[in-house]
Amino acid sequence: MEANAGTYALIFYCDLSQEVTVGSMGKLQLSRGYFIYVGSAFGPGGVRARIAHHGRISKSPHWHLDYLRPFMQLVEIWFTYDNLSREHEWADELALLRASRKPFPAFGASDCECRTHLFAFGYKPAFATFRRRIYEHTERRHSRIYQEMVGEKRV
Repeated sequence: MEANAGTYALIFYCDLSQEVTVGSMGKLQLSRGYFIYVGSAFGPGGVRARIAHHGRISKSPHWHLDYLRPFMQLVEIWFTYDNLSREHEWADELALLRASRKPFPAFGASDCECRTHLFAFGYKPAFATFRRRIYEHTERRHSRIYQEMVGEKRV
């Protein structure tokens, strides 16, 4: 993974339903299943640095996702290198996937007009389906989307 600007989607698995306190959002009920969080990285270190941050559990939570990380296992990463932020397009497409749920309104989206940047699923959505939808529905030419497996869910 390179230190270039871009957009990413992190796929997590949560094996327990539990209540979690998420900063100013308060207490949220986290359910068992898969979650996809979408973001972009245009600061120092780009995609590599942001994914490295979200890949570990933060001792000093900053982003909404930092509060959920101790309760979820990162299993897969989808990302692109692009000087255009694609996170809103990606969030729109994830919202349209069959069985997509928006468990926490405004999660990770306090600085934009998206309803949320966190989506919940009872199953792990297929990368190929997501990528096809992005290429078919994006008005601006989209750069290549990569997939990286991180781990498998614990059973």
